[in-house]
Amino acid sequence: MSAVWPALDACLEAAGSDRFAAPYLDLLRELGADQVMVFAYDEDRAACLLSWNFSHARLGAKLAEDYLDGWFKTDPLYRQVLAAKPGTVLLRRLEEVLPGMQPDYRDRFFTRPGIARKDAVLAVGPALRLILNVYRHAPNSEAPPAEALRFAARLALLHFGQAGAADYPPPLAALSEREREVCLGVLSGKKAETIAGEIGVSPNTVTTYRRRAYEKLGISSRAALFAICRA
Repeated sequence: MSAVWPALDACLEAAGSDRFAAPYLDLLRELGADQVMVFAYDEDRAACLLSWNFSHARLGAKLAEDYLDGWFKTDPLYRQVLAAKPGTVLLRRLEEVLPGMQPDYRDRFFTRPGIARKDAVLAVGPALRLILNVYRHAPNSEAPPAEALRFAARLALLHFGQAGAADYPPPLAALSEREREVCLGVLSGKKAETIAGEIGVSPNTVTTYRRRAYEKLGISSRAALFAICRA
């Protein structure tokens, strides 16, 4: 974990900006994560702020999209994060959550994708409720240090809390400037050719930015983008 401290410095420096996602993912990879998901919650609604699988990007996107398609309501931590008071930063290991997990939920999000371990941190600020989920594929892998995970969740709360004041939907805070411009164009109903002309790139480049953005957001369709960015 020799790169943890440089990654921490980079995260703090980039918090609230479009440069945050890369050092943040570097930090969590150094902590042993195979997959990372950050979700924000309101009553009856969840939004994916960041999703990444370090070896199978499409898997991370598919799991996040499934989760947002109503499955989040059966997550044992969903009601807990809604009920938590501002200032809460609570670590929950998988073995603590399993007793309240429905068999079909466990099968879809753990057994079938081959995820053996999960550490979740519930972090609540004045205006944002989120859960940082760190997954590992190997059943005997070493758990990340608890304080490091709690600190990582505080970083996410700091970043997305600051980004929430921007003039774009909070889920887009994890994207680069170009990726965000493309997504905002999609949300405005524009075609790739129109977006390309506005930002000065080719339509193929727009498609590349859109694909990268969807992977980071854990989605795979225009409809899903509208769903996670709706007010």
